[in-house]
Amino acid sequence: MNCYRYPSEREWSELLKRPAKESGSLNATVQAVLDDIKQRGDEAVREYEARFDHVTLHELQVSEAEMEAAENEVDESLKEAILHAHRNIHAFHAAQRFTGERVEVEPGVTCWQKSIAIEKVGLYIPGGTAPLFSTVLMLAVPAQIAGCRDIVLCTPPRKDGSVNPAILVAARVAGVNRIYKIGGVQAIGAMAYGTESVPKVYKIFGPGNQYVMCAKQHVSLHDVAIDMPAGPSEVAVLADAGSNPCFVAADLLSQAEHGVDSQVLLITTSEEMIARVEAEVEAQLAVLPRREIAEEALTHSKIILVHDDEEMMRLCNAYAPEHLIIETSHYEELAARVVNAGSVFLGHYTPESAGDYASGTNHTLPTSGYAMAYSGVNLDSYQRKVTFQHITPEGVRRIGQTVAVMADNEQLAAHAHAMRVRMASVEGMD
Repeated sequence: MNCYRYPSEREWSELLKRPAKESGSLNATVQAVLDDIKQRGDEAVREYEARFDHVTLHELQVSEAEMEAAENEVDESLKEAILHAHRNIHAFHAAQRFTGERVEVEPGVTCWQKSIAIEKVGLYIPGGTAPLFSTVLMLAVPAQIAGCRDIVLCTPPRKDGSVNPAILVAARVAGVNRIYKIGGVQAIGAMAYGTESVPKVYKIFGPGNQYVMCAKQHVSLHDVAIDMPAGPSEVAVLADAGSNPCFVAADLLSQAEHGVDSQVLLITTSEEMIARVEAEVEAQLAVLPRREIAEEALTHSKIILVHDDEEMMRLCNAYAPEHLIIETSHYEELAARVVNAGSVFLGHYTPESAGDYASGTNHTLPTSGYAMAYSGVNLDSYQRKVTFQHITPEGVRRIGQTVAVMADNEQLAAHAHAMRVRMASVEGMD
């Protein structure tokens, strides 16, 4: 990891840059695939599956027989872990249910909100080097609680045309309606436009590589909503002289192993902690199965030494990390100063991996600095707030003139007229 000691504030913007990505050819490639999916549907999907996932598919949808077979393939200990995580994720997200109150803003004028589920949602679950069955729970559980009518899931098939059985078991536990063996850009296109097999959805959720993220942003311009713009996974760890270097190193590596484009930051007020963490990183890295991935991620990751807590928090908020781990001795005090972060992990015994799997919070979070403006996936992500209002004759008498005057001054005569005919109608009413 690159180490920076006491950088000045004018250096921060350069220091906190994420790894750069080339986007020109990427955009062109993605757009070509999406256009083809839109025109040719299932036929194009199968061709891209053969080209990119190296599998020939006769049926895109996972069958009931495949679902049953998956139940027998997954170890009982993993099933129990999935059920345990499901309970916690369900409990946390169920507590987010919205109850709208009717507000009489003045006599005769009542307004309220109603939360209504998005009817059709699409979930993308990456396969590749790490099939993310945990993400099935994170995306499908709040969709099910929200009341989404159709929950469609796409995930890349394996070389033999099957889907990772843990993904299928998690999908059944979480209430997914339909599962398709489609990966990458072609999955996003299929859900955005609809094909002969895959229904068009109204909003797409889920992480993925740069091609998937690019495809989501393309389709969001005209065809479908998406959860959030996102990039590679990232973490910032805050440490002081009292932090446990073993824990800190483990947290840094748990993010670095996600992918070669992941980024991890250690921000510390302790010079001594730097050497101790570096030694632990080397020791733990040596035995990691995904060592090569983590090593490459560490080449664009950073250790930053700062003067004090105030500087630490200003730097952290400027970075706006997807995951923020505060492993300092006075973590509660620093937690109160968090402004920009996707999800925050407090104290020495709260690793980010707890949130990734089973603490109950959602692990689908804004990256690349988007935590300054976006929330992670939550129950509201699957719902819309529709506003209602009702006005009585008394309400017309109270706000009618205000409405008419404002409409007149915006030169919208029909707006004013719509209220004035009601004002005339209620004149003389008791």
